[in-house]
Parts: sequence; C-alpha cells; structure tokens
Amino acid sequence: MQKIVTNLWFDGRVEEALELYTSLFEDARVTRILRYSQGGMGTPGAIMTAEFELAGQEFCIINGGPHYKLNPAMSLLVNCVDQMEIDRLWDRLTADGGEELQCGWLTDRFGVSWQISPIALSEMLNSSDAAAVERVTQAFLTMRKLNIAELERAFRDE
Repeated sequence: MQKIVTNLWFDGRVEEALELYTSLFEDARVTRILRYSQGGMGTPGAIMTAEFELAGQEFCIINGGPHYKLNPAMSLLVNCVDQMEIDRLWDRLTADGGEELQCGWLTDRFGVSWQISPIALSEMLNSSDAAAVERVTQAFLTMRKLNIAELERAFRDE
C-alpha cells in the first residue's frame, strides 16, 4: 500500500472516469470498488469510492456529491517519453468536453487538471545555458499542447 494516495472528489460519473483513466496506461487497473448501500448517503449500488492504479501510482476516487469541485490547484503531471505519447494522452483527455489550456495543461471532461509534458522539456529547462532556457520558456508559453520538435528548435536557436 502506497503511503500517500491522491484522492479525487467527484459528483457522479465515477464509472465513466474510471473507464477513461484506466484506458490511458497499459498497466492501469481498478483495485477496489465500494458501493453505496441501502440507507447510505448515495444511491444504493452506485460507486461510493474506487481505488485504481495508473503507471504504478495509486489513486482513490470518491463519489461524494456536489460539495467540492475540482480545480487546477491540483493537477496530475504525466512525464511523456515522446510526441506520440503526448498526442495520444492529449487527444483522449480533451475529447468529449475536455478543455485545452496553456503550457501543456488541460482539464478533462470530469474537471480533473492534467499536465501532459515531455521529459525532454524538464531536461532543457535544467540546462546551464540560460539563453537556451529562456528561448524554450518563451516557446512553451505560446503553446497549448506541447510540441517536442518546436521546443528542441527553440533550445538550439533554430
């Protein structure tokens, strides 16, 4: 059991979210589902909480009602190995009502905020070449979905 687990508060659509999230990563899986019982706070038989894993990270999702709303103050950062992974995740997470934001951020159709970022960007931003870091920063600030080739061109000053 992981010591610290990210808990996401939802108001319905939990099964739909589980289906999407566990379809994003090859090793994803639902590990436990607890359902509301008769006399509980939710609809009997509906998911109350579900535990799942994405890329080895444990999460819990609670079907807690309208009391709290998700916001970008908490986001899920996915470090992507290549543009194909960025494109695949971006397309899946913005589909059906998701919203593209700046600098590789998006909000999925459930309101969960994600950062879909290439590992290469972190490496570029950690360069000792201050001018290259500034060019890369200026490049990614103009993007919604991050483009590795464009970031690399900015880094090399091409």
